[in-house]
Amino acid sequence: MQALDTVVILLYFAILIGAGIIGSTKAKTSEDFTLAGRNLGMFMYLGCLSAVILGGAATIGTTKLGYEYGISGIWFVSMIGLGIILLGTIFIKKIDSLRVTTISELLGKRYKSETRLLSAIVASIYTLMIGVTQVIGMGTIINVLLGWNLTTSMLVGGGIVLFYTILGGMWSVTVTDIIQFVIMTIGIFFIMVPMSLAKVDGFSQLVSKLPEAHLSVTSIGYQQIFQYFLLFALGMVVSQDIWQRVFTAKSGKIARNGSIFAGVYSFAYAIAGSIIGMCAFLVIPNLENPQNTFATMALTILPNGILGLVLASVCSALMSTASGSLLASSTLITNDIVKQYFLKNMSDKQLLLASRVTTLFIGMIAITFSIWIQDVLVALDVAYAILSGAIFIPLVMTFFWKRATPNSGFYAILISTVVVLAGLFMEGLTSTNPILYGMSTGLISIVGISLFTRPADDSEFATPFEDHEVYEDESAEARKEA
Repeated sequence: MQALDTVVILLYFAILIGAGIIGSTKAKTSEDFTLAGRNLGMFMYLGCLSAVILGGAATIGTTKLGYEYGISGIWFVSMIGLGIILLGTIFIKKIDSLRVTTISELLGKRYKSETRLLSAIVASIYTLMIGVTQVIGMGTIINVLLGWNLTTSMLVGGGIVLFYTILGGMWSVTVTDIIQFVIMTIGIFFIMVPMSLAKVDGFSQLVSKLPEAHLSVTSIGYQQIFQYFLLFALGMVVSQDIWQRVFTAKSGKIARNGSIFAGVYSFAYAIAGSIIGMCAFLVIPNLENPQNTFATMALTILPNGILGLVLASVCSALMSTASGSLLASSTLITNDIVKQYFLKNMSDKQLLLASRVTTLFIGMIAITFSIWIQDVLVALDVAYAILSGAIFIPLVMTFFWKRATPNSGFYAILISTVVVLAGLFMEGLTSTNPILYGMSTGLISIVGISLFTRPADDSEFATPFEDHEVYEDESAEARKEA
Protein backbone atom coordinates (compact mmCIF):
# COMPACT_ATOMS: atom_id res chain seq x y z
CA MET A 1 0.00 0.00 0.00
CA GLN A 2 1.28 3.45 -0.94
CA ALA A 3 1.69 6.46 1.32
CA LEU A 4 -1.37 8.14 -0.24
CA ASP A 5 -3.63 5.29 0.87
CA THR A 6 -2.19 5.37 4.37
CA VAL A 7 -2.87 9.11 4.55
CA VAL A 8 -6.49 8.58 3.43
CA ILE A 9 -7.10 5.99 6.14
CA LEU A 10 -5.39 8.02 8.86
CA LEU A 11 -7.38 11.09 7.80
CA TYR A 12 -10.55 9.05 8.05
CA PHE A 13 -9.62 7.91 11.56
CA ALA A 14 -9.00 11.55 12.50
CA ILE A 15 -12.46 12.52 11.18
CA LEU A 16 -14.07 9.80 13.31
CA ILE A 17 -12.27 11.02 16.41
CA GLY A 18 -13.39 14.57 15.61
CA ALA A 19 -16.98 13.38 15.14
CA GLY A 20 -16.74 11.63 18.49
CA ILE A 21 -15.67 14.86 20.15
CA ILE A 22 -18.61 16.68 18.53
CA GLY A 23 -20.95 13.95 19.76
CA SER A 24 -19.62 14.37 23.28
CA THR A 25 -20.95 17.94 23.37
CA LYS A 26 -24.48 16.58 22.86
CA ALA A 27 -24.30 13.82 25.48
CA LYS A 28 -25.50 15.84 28.46
CA THR A 29 -27.73 13.23 30.08
CA SER A 30 -27.66 9.46 30.48
CA GLU A 31 -30.47 9.11 27.90
CA ASP A 32 -28.44 11.18 25.44
CA PHE A 33 -25.48 8.88 26.04
CA THR A 34 -27.40 5.63 25.62
CA LEU A 35 -30.23 6.52 23.17
CA ALA A 36 -29.27 9.84 21.48
CA GLY A 37 -32.28 11.47 23.14
CA ARG A 38 -34.71 9.19 21.23
CA ASN A 39 -34.81 11.80 18.49
CA LEU A 40 -33.45 10.40 15.19
CA GLY A 41 -35.22 10.97 11.86
CA MET A 42 -35.47 8.47 9.02
CA PHE A 43 -32.13 9.05 7.29
CA MET A 44 -30.08 9.07 10.48
CA TYR A 45 -31.97 6.09 11.86
CA LEU A 46 -31.57 4.06 8.65
CA GLY A 47 -27.88 4.92 8.44
CA CYS A 48 -27.23 4.00 12.05
CA LEU A 49 -29.15 0.74 11.90
CA SER A 50 -27.58 -0.36 8.61
CA ALA A 51 -24.12 0.53 9.83
CA VAL A 52 -24.43 -1.44 13.06
CA ILE A 53 -25.82 -4.65 11.51
CA LEU A 54 -23.36 -4.71 8.60
CA GLY A 55 -20.07 -4.71 10.43
CA GLY A 56 -16.75 -6.43 9.99
CA ALA A 57 -18.21 -9.92 10.14
CA ALA A 58 -20.67 -9.03 7.37
CA THR A 59 -18.00 -7.59 5.08
CA ILE A 60 -15.10 -9.92 5.79
CA GLY A 61 -17.29 -12.97 6.42
CA THR A 62 -19.39 -12.64 3.26
CA THR A 63 -16.41 -12.16 0.94
CA LYS A 64 -14.75 -15.15 2.62
CA LEU A 65 -17.88 -17.26 2.05
CA GLY A 66 -18.17 -15.99 -1.52
CA TYR A 67 -14.58 -17.10 -2.12
CA GLU A 68 -15.24 -20.55 -0.68
CA TYR A 69 -18.86 -21.23 -1.72
CA GLY A 70 -19.76 -18.69 -4.41
CA ILE A 71 -23.19 -17.07 -4.54
CA SER A 72 -24.30 -19.27 -1.62
CA GLY A 73 -22.28 -16.93 0.58
CA ILE A 74 -25.29 -14.57 0.57
CA TRP A 75 -27.10 -16.55 3.27
CA PHE A 76 -25.04 -15.22 6.16
CA VAL A 77 -25.92 -11.52 5.74
CA SER A 78 -29.33 -12.25 4.16
CA MET A 79 -30.42 -13.87 7.42
CA ILE A 80 -29.32 -10.73 9.27
CA GLY A 81 -31.54 -8.74 6.91
CA LEU A 82 -34.43 -11.15 7.46
CA GLY A 83 -34.08 -10.75 11.22
CA ILE A 84 -34.22 -6.94 10.96
CA ILE A 85 -37.36 -7.16 8.81
CA LEU A 86 -38.98 -9.51 11.35
CA LEU A 87 -38.11 -7.06 14.10
CA GLY A 88 -39.56 -4.16 12.12
CA THR A 89 -42.79 -5.82 11.04
CA ILE A 90 -43.69 -7.88 14.12
CA PHE A 91 -41.99 -6.62 17.27
CA ILE A 92 -41.35 -2.88 16.96
CA LYS A 93 -45.04 -2.02 17.19
CA LYS A 94 -45.19 -3.97 20.46
CA ILE A 95 -42.11 -2.48 22.11
CA ASP A 96 -42.35 1.10 20.86
CA SER A 97 -44.52 2.46 23.69
CA LEU A 98 -42.85 0.62 26.57
CA ARG A 99 -40.20 3.31 27.21
CA VAL A 100 -37.54 0.79 28.24
CA THR A 101 -33.82 1.13 27.58
CA THR A 102 -32.74 -2.50 27.40
CA ILE A 103 -34.18 -5.89 26.51
CA SER A 104 -33.43 -7.12 30.02
CA GLU A 105 -35.44 -4.25 31.50
CA LEU A 106 -38.44 -5.43 29.49
CA LEU A 107 -37.97 -9.04 30.60
CA GLY A 108 -37.66 -7.85 34.20
CA LYS A 109 -41.03 -6.10 33.90
CA ARG A 110 -42.69 -9.20 32.47
CA TYR A 111 -41.14 -11.84 34.72
CA LYS A 112 -39.60 -11.70 38.22
CA SER A 113 -37.01 -8.99 38.92
CA GLU A 114 -34.14 -11.49 38.97
CA THR A 115 -34.87 -12.10 35.28
CA ARG A 116 -33.60 -8.60 34.56
CA LEU A 117 -30.24 -9.40 36.13
CA LEU A 118 -29.89 -12.79 34.46
CA SER A 119 -30.90 -11.60 30.99
CA ALA A 120 -28.62 -8.56 31.33
CA ILE A 121 -25.67 -10.87 31.99
CA VAL A 122 -26.54 -13.09 29.00
CA ALA A 123 -27.21 -10.17 26.64
CA SER A 124 -24.08 -8.30 27.73
CA ILE A 125 -21.98 -11.40 26.95
CA TYR A 126 -23.54 -11.44 23.49
CA THR A 127 -22.89 -7.75 22.79
CA LEU A 128 -19.36 -8.11 24.13
CA MET A 129 -18.70 -10.94 21.67
CA ILE A 130 -20.09 -8.86 18.81
CA GLY A 131 -17.56 -6.19 19.74
CA VAL A 132 -14.88 -8.87 19.75
CA THR A 133 -15.71 -9.85 16.14
CA GLN A 134 -15.33 -6.26 14.99
CA VAL A 135 -11.98 -5.76 16.73
CA ILE A 136 -10.75 -9.00 15.13
CA GLY A 137 -11.89 -7.65 11.76
CA MET A 138 -10.12 -4.33 12.26
CA GLY A 139 -6.97 -6.17 13.28
CA THR A 140 -7.16 -8.33 10.16
CA ILE A 141 -7.48 -5.30 7.86
CA ILE A 142 -4.72 -3.28 9.53
CA ASN A 143 -2.47 -6.36 9.65
CA VAL A 144 -2.79 -6.91 5.89
CA LEU A 145 -2.45 -3.23 5.01
CA LEU A 146 0.32 -1.97 7.24
CA GLY A 147 2.11 -5.21 8.03
CA TRP A 148 1.80 -4.74 11.78
CA ASN A 149 1.36 -7.90 13.84
CA LEU A 150 -2.26 -8.85 14.53
CA THR A 151 -2.15 -7.99 18.24
CA THR A 152 -0.89 -4.44 17.63
CA SER A 153 -3.44 -3.98 14.86
CA MET A 154 -6.30 -4.97 17.18
CA LEU A 155 -5.06 -2.65 19.91
CA VAL A 156 -4.96 0.33 17.52
CA GLY A 157 -8.32 -0.31 15.85
CA GLY A 158 -10.13 -1.16 19.06
CA GLY A 159 -8.57 1.78 20.86
CA ILE A 160 -9.88 4.33 18.35
CA VAL A 161 -13.44 2.98 18.59
CA LEU A 162 -13.30 2.87 22.37
CA PHE A 163 -12.08 6.48 22.52
CA TYR A 164 -14.92 8.08 20.57
CA THR A 165 -17.57 5.82 22.11
CA ILE A 166 -16.57 6.83 25.62
CA LEU A 167 -16.64 10.51 24.65
CA GLY A 168 -20.19 10.83 23.38
CA GLY A 169 -21.96 7.49 23.66
CA MET A 170 -24.85 7.08 21.23
CA TRP A 171 -24.52 10.64 19.89
CA SER A 172 -20.90 10.00 18.91
CA VAL A 173 -21.89 6.60 17.53
CA THR A 174 -24.71 8.21 15.54
CA VAL A 175 -22.52 10.90 14.00
CA THR A 176 -19.79 8.43 13.08
CA ASP A 177 -22.35 5.88 11.85
CA ILE A 178 -23.73 8.28 9.25
CA ILE A 179 -20.20 8.92 7.95
CA GLN A 180 -19.51 5.20 7.97
CA PHE A 181 -22.79 4.29 6.23
CA VAL A 182 -22.09 6.67 3.34
CA ILE A 183 -18.47 5.60 2.95
CA MET A 184 -19.14 1.87 3.13
CA THR A 185 -21.98 2.18 0.58
CA ILE A 186 -19.73 4.02 -1.87
CA GLY A 187 -16.78 1.72 -1.20
CA ILE A 188 -18.65 -1.57 -1.65
CA PHE A 189 -21.31 -0.85 -4.27
CA PHE A 190 -19.71 1.85 -6.42
CA ILE A 191 -16.03 0.95 -6.27
CA MET A 192 -15.27 -2.59 -5.11
CA VAL A 193 -18.00 -4.51 -7.00
CA PRO A 194 -17.52 -2.77 -10.40
CA MET A 195 -13.73 -3.00 -10.25
CA SER A 196 -13.81 -6.64 -9.14
CA LEU A 197 -16.04 -7.49 -12.10
CA ALA A 198 -13.81 -5.47 -14.44
CA LYS A 199 -10.80 -7.48 -13.24
CA VAL A 200 -12.45 -10.73 -14.39
CA ASP A 201 -13.72 -9.17 -17.67
CA GLY A 202 -17.32 -8.78 -16.64
CA PHE A 203 -20.14 -10.73 -15.03
CA SER A 204 -20.63 -13.12 -17.96
CA GLN A 205 -16.96 -14.14 -17.85
CA LEU A 206 -17.18 -14.56 -14.08
CA VAL A 207 -20.11 -16.95 -14.45
CA SER A 208 -18.45 -18.93 -17.25
CA LYS A 209 -15.15 -19.43 -15.38
CA LEU A 210 -16.48 -20.34 -11.94
CA PRO A 211 -16.99 -23.96 -10.86
CA GLU A 212 -20.61 -25.08 -11.07
CA ALA A 213 -20.87 -25.35 -7.30
CA HIS A 214 -20.08 -21.62 -6.96
CA LEU A 215 -23.22 -20.79 -8.96
CA SER A 216 -25.60 -22.73 -6.69
CA VAL A 217 -27.39 -20.80 -3.95
CA THR A 218 -27.43 -23.92 -1.76
CA SER A 219 -23.84 -25.10 -2.19
CA ILE A 220 -23.06 -23.97 1.36
CA GLY A 221 -25.48 -26.66 2.58
CA TYR A 222 -29.00 -26.62 3.99
CA GLN A 223 -27.73 -27.29 7.50
CA GLN A 224 -25.51 -24.20 7.35
CA ILE A 225 -28.37 -22.08 5.99
CA PHE A 226 -30.58 -23.26 8.86
CA GLN A 227 -27.79 -22.46 11.31
CA TYR A 228 -27.59 -18.92 9.94
CA PHE A 229 -31.36 -18.60 10.41
CA LEU A 230 -31.12 -19.68 14.05
CA LEU A 231 -28.09 -17.53 14.76
CA PHE A 232 -28.84 -14.33 12.89
CA ALA A 233 -32.50 -14.08 11.86
CA LEU A 234 -33.64 -14.95 15.37
CA GLY A 235 -30.63 -13.30 17.01
CA MET A 236 -31.47 -9.91 15.47
CA VAL A 237 -34.88 -9.98 17.15
CA VAL A 238 -33.36 -10.22 20.63
CA SER A 239 -30.18 -8.23 20.09
CA GLN A 240 -29.60 -5.37 22.54
CA ASP A 241 -27.42 -3.35 20.16
CA ILE A 242 -30.23 -3.48 17.58
CA TRP A 243 -32.93 -2.65 20.12
CA GLN A 244 -30.88 0.26 21.36
CA ARG A 245 -30.83 1.63 17.81
CA VAL A 246 -34.60 1.10 17.53
CA PHE A 247 -35.15 3.15 20.68
CA THR A 248 -33.32 6.13 19.12
CA ALA A 249 -36.05 6.63 16.47
CA LYS A 250 -38.24 9.71 16.78
CA SER A 251 -41.44 7.73 16.13
CA GLY A 252 -42.73 4.19 15.76
CA LYS A 253 -43.28 4.71 12.03
CA ILE A 254 -39.63 5.67 11.50
CA ALA A 255 -38.49 2.69 13.57
CA ARG A 256 -40.65 0.26 11.58
CA ASN A 257 -39.99 1.55 8.06
CA GLY A 258 -36.30 2.17 8.70
CA SER A 259 -35.88 -1.41 9.90
CA ILE A 260 -37.51 -2.79 6.75
CA PHE A 261 -35.30 -0.62 4.52
CA ALA A 262 -32.21 -1.73 6.46
CA GLY A 263 -33.21 -5.36 5.89
CA VAL A 264 -33.50 -4.81 2.14
CA TYR A 265 -30.13 -3.03 2.15
CA SER A 266 -28.66 -6.09 3.86
CA PHE A 267 -29.82 -8.36 1.03
CA ALA A 268 -28.06 -6.11 -1.50
CA TYR A 269 -24.94 -6.05 0.67
CA ALA A 270 -24.93 -9.87 0.82
CA ILE A 271 -25.00 -10.13 -2.97
CA ALA A 272 -22.25 -7.52 -3.36
CA GLY A 273 -19.96 -9.25 -0.86
CA SER A 274 -20.45 -12.65 -2.46
CA ILE A 275 -19.66 -11.27 -5.93
CA ILE A 276 -16.42 -9.75 -4.62
CA GLY A 277 -15.51 -13.11 -3.09
CA MET A 278 -16.27 -14.98 -6.33
CA CYS A 279 -14.12 -12.56 -8.33
CA ALA A 280 -11.33 -13.06 -5.82
CA PHE A 281 -11.60 -16.82 -6.37
CA LEU A 282 -10.50 -16.25 -9.98
CA VAL A 283 -8.05 -13.40 -9.38
CA ILE A 284 -6.33 -14.92 -6.31
CA PRO A 285 -6.90 -18.69 -6.71
CA ASN A 286 -4.46 -19.87 -4.01
CA LEU A 287 -5.22 -17.53 -1.14
CA GLU A 288 -3.74 -18.99 2.02
CA ASN A 289 -6.23 -17.50 4.47
CA PRO A 290 -9.76 -16.87 3.04
CA GLN A 291 -10.49 -14.50 5.94
CA ASN A 292 -8.15 -12.03 4.19
CA THR A 293 -10.12 -12.21 0.92
CA PHE A 294 -11.47 -8.67 0.95
CA ALA A 295 -8.28 -6.92 1.99
CA THR A 296 -6.11 -8.95 -0.40
CA MET A 297 -8.52 -8.36 -3.29
CA ALA A 298 -8.53 -4.64 -2.62
CA LEU A 299 -4.73 -4.55 -2.58
CA THR A 300 -4.68 -6.47 -5.88
CA ILE A 301 -7.17 -4.51 -8.01
CA LEU A 302 -7.45 -0.96 -6.70
CA PRO A 303 -5.28 2.04 -7.66
CA ASN A 304 -3.63 4.30 -5.12
CA GLY A 305 -5.97 6.64 -3.29
CA ILE A 306 -9.04 4.60 -4.19
CA LEU A 307 -7.56 1.72 -2.23
CA GLY A 308 -7.39 3.88 0.86
CA LEU A 309 -11.02 4.95 0.46
CA VAL A 310 -12.29 1.39 0.04
CA LEU A 311 -10.33 0.08 2.99
CA ALA A 312 -11.64 3.01 5.00
CA SER A 313 -15.13 1.77 4.07
CA VAL A 314 -14.32 -1.62 5.55
CA CYS A 315 -13.00 0.01 8.69
CA SER A 316 -16.27 2.02 8.70
CA ALA A 317 -18.35 -1.13 8.83
CA LEU A 318 -16.14 -2.62 11.52
CA MET A 319 -16.01 0.45 13.72
CA SER A 320 -19.73 1.15 13.50
CA THR A 321 -20.76 -2.27 14.80
CA ALA A 322 -17.94 -2.29 17.35
CA SER A 323 -18.98 1.04 18.88
CA GLY A 324 -22.66 0.05 18.96
CA SER A 325 -22.00 -3.29 20.60
CA LEU A 326 -19.63 -1.85 23.21
CA LEU A 327 -22.22 0.79 24.08
CA ALA A 328 -24.99 -1.84 24.24
CA SER A 329 -23.00 -4.04 26.61
CA SER A 330 -22.15 -1.02 28.75
CA THR A 331 -25.80 0.06 28.86
CA LEU A 332 -26.96 -3.38 29.98
CA ILE A 333 -24.43 -3.55 32.78
CA THR A 334 -24.93 0.05 33.94
CA ASN A 335 -28.72 0.20 33.65
CA ASP A 336 -29.67 -3.32 34.73
CA ILE A 337 -26.90 -4.35 37.13
CA VAL A 338 -24.97 -1.41 38.59
CA LYS A 339 -27.95 0.93 38.95
CA GLN A 340 -30.34 -1.78 40.16
CA TYR A 341 -28.12 -3.60 42.65
CA PHE A 342 -25.16 -1.43 43.66
CA LEU A 343 -25.76 2.30 43.18
CA LYS A 344 -29.54 2.61 43.38
CA ASN A 345 -29.71 6.32 44.16
CA MET A 346 -27.38 7.62 41.46
CA SER A 347 -28.07 11.04 40.01
CA ASP A 348 -28.26 11.32 36.24
CA LYS A 349 -24.79 12.88 36.18
CA GLN A 350 -23.38 9.97 38.18
CA LEU A 351 -25.16 7.52 35.86
CA LEU A 352 -23.54 9.21 32.86
CA LEU A 353 -20.10 8.86 34.49
CA ALA A 354 -20.80 5.22 35.36
CA SER A 355 -21.77 4.57 31.74
CA ARG A 356 -18.47 5.98 30.48
CA VAL A 357 -16.41 4.00 33.01
CA THR A 358 -18.28 0.79 32.19
CA THR A 359 -17.77 1.39 28.46
CA LEU A 360 -14.03 1.68 29.07
CA PHE A 361 -14.04 -1.56 31.06
CA ILE A 362 -16.07 -3.45 28.43
CA GLY A 363 -13.84 -2.15 25.64
CA MET A 364 -10.69 -3.40 27.35
CA ILE A 365 -12.24 -6.84 27.81
CA ALA A 366 -13.33 -6.93 24.14
CA ILE A 367 -9.82 -6.12 22.90
CA THR A 368 -8.34 -8.79 25.19
CA PHE A 369 -10.80 -11.44 23.96
CA SER A 370 -10.12 -10.44 20.34
CA ILE A 371 -6.42 -11.11 20.76
CA TRP A 372 -7.27 -14.49 22.29
CA ILE A 373 -9.90 -15.76 19.78
CA GLN A 374 -8.70 -14.21 16.46
CA ASP A 375 -11.47 -15.73 14.26
CA VAL A 376 -14.43 -13.56 13.21
CA LEU A 377 -17.02 -16.22 12.38
CA VAL A 378 -16.25 -18.42 15.41
CA ALA A 379 -16.66 -15.47 17.78
CA LEU A 380 -19.91 -14.53 16.06
CA ASP A 381 -21.26 -18.08 16.31
CA VAL A 382 -20.64 -18.13 20.06
CA ALA A 383 -22.34 -14.74 20.55
CA TYR A 384 -25.51 -15.55 18.66
CA ALA A 385 -25.75 -19.11 20.00
CA ILE A 386 -25.95 -17.83 23.57
CA LEU A 387 -28.43 -15.09 22.68
CA SER A 388 -30.77 -17.08 20.42
CA GLY A 389 -30.69 -20.21 22.53
CA ALA A 390 -31.38 -18.53 25.87
CA ILE A 391 -33.33 -15.30 25.26
CA PHE A 392 -35.45 -15.72 22.12
CA ILE A 393 -38.19 -17.99 23.52
CA PRO A 394 -38.78 -16.00 26.78
CA LEU A 395 -38.94 -12.76 24.78
CA VAL A 396 -41.45 -14.11 22.26
CA MET A 397 -43.58 -15.53 25.07
CA THR A 398 -43.53 -12.09 26.67
CA PHE A 399 -45.64 -10.75 23.82
CA PHE A 400 -47.60 -13.78 22.65
CA TRP A 401 -48.40 -15.89 25.73
CA LYS A 402 -49.74 -13.93 28.68
CA ARG A 403 -50.14 -17.07 30.83
CA ALA A 404 -46.38 -17.32 31.42
CA THR A 405 -45.68 -16.89 35.13
CA PRO A 406 -42.91 -14.66 36.57
CA ASN A 407 -40.83 -17.65 37.72
CA SER A 408 -41.10 -19.43 34.37
CA GLY A 409 -39.26 -16.74 32.42
CA PHE A 410 -36.42 -16.56 34.91
CA TYR A 411 -35.82 -20.31 35.08
CA ALA A 412 -36.25 -20.73 31.32
CA ILE A 413 -33.38 -18.28 30.68
CA LEU A 414 -31.23 -19.80 33.41
CA ILE A 415 -31.69 -23.41 32.27
CA SER A 416 -31.35 -22.55 28.56
CA THR A 417 -28.11 -20.66 29.14
CA VAL A 418 -26.59 -23.62 30.97
CA VAL A 419 -27.77 -25.99 28.22
CA VAL A 420 -26.34 -23.81 25.41
CA LEU A 421 -22.96 -23.40 27.12
CA ALA A 422 -22.77 -27.12 27.87
CA GLY A 423 -23.68 -27.92 24.27
CA LEU A 424 -21.01 -25.58 22.90
CA PHE A 425 -18.45 -27.16 25.21
CA MET A 426 -19.33 -30.73 24.22
CA GLU A 427 -20.11 -30.34 20.50
CA GLY A 428 -17.81 -27.47 19.55
CA LEU A 429 -18.21 -23.72 19.14
CA THR A 430 -19.59 -23.93 15.61
CA SER A 431 -22.29 -26.55 16.27
CA THR A 432 -25.94 -25.66 15.56
CA ASN A 433 -27.38 -28.17 18.03
CA PRO A 434 -26.78 -26.18 21.24
CA ILE A 435 -29.09 -23.44 19.94
CA LEU A 436 -31.86 -25.95 19.31
CA TYR A 437 -31.22 -27.56 22.70
CA GLY A 438 -31.44 -24.17 24.40
CA MET A 439 -34.62 -23.07 22.59
CA SER A 440 -36.33 -26.40 23.19
CA THR A 441 -35.36 -26.37 26.86
CA GLY A 442 -36.57 -22.78 27.17
CA LEU A 443 -39.96 -23.58 25.63
CA ILE A 444 -40.45 -26.69 27.77
CA SER A 445 -39.38 -24.82 30.90
CA ILE A 446 -41.54 -21.76 30.42
CA VAL A 447 -44.66 -23.76 29.51
CA GLY A 448 -44.13 -26.51 32.08
CA ILE A 449 -43.36 -24.22 35.00
CA SER A 450 -46.27 -21.92 34.09
CA LEU A 451 -48.78 -24.76 33.90
CA PHE A 452 -47.62 -26.56 37.06
CA THR A 453 -47.40 -23.38 39.16
CA ARG A 454 -50.52 -21.73 37.76
CA PRO A 455 -52.18 -19.33 40.22
CA ALA A 456 -55.84 -19.75 41.02
CA ASP A 457 -56.76 -16.35 39.61
CA ASP A 458 -55.93 -16.20 35.89
CA SER A 459 -55.93 -12.39 36.03
CA GLU A 460 -52.50 -12.65 37.61
CA PHE A 461 -51.19 -13.71 34.22
CA ALA A 462 -51.78 -10.29 32.66
CA THR A 463 -48.59 -8.70 31.50
CA PRO A 464 -47.56 -5.47 33.23
CA PHE A 465 -47.59 -3.58 29.93
CA GLU A 466 -50.41 -5.08 27.90
CA ASP A 467 -52.55 -1.97 28.39
CA HIS A 468 -49.99 0.31 26.73
CA GLU A 469 -51.05 1.93 23.52
CA VAL A 470 -48.63 2.32 20.63
CA TYR A 471 -48.24 5.84 19.30
CA GLU A 472 -46.97 4.89 15.88
CA ASP A 473 -46.80 8.23 14.13
CA GLU A 474 -46.14 10.57 17.00
CA SER A 475 -42.87 12.12 18.03
CA ALA A 476 -40.93 10.94 21.05
CA GLU A 477 -41.93 14.12 22.87
CA ALA A 478 -45.62 13.55 22.15
CA ARG A 479 -45.39 9.96 23.35
CA LYS A 480 -43.62 11.13 26.48
CA GLU A 481 -46.42 13.59 27.22
CA ALA A 482 -49.06 10.95 26.53
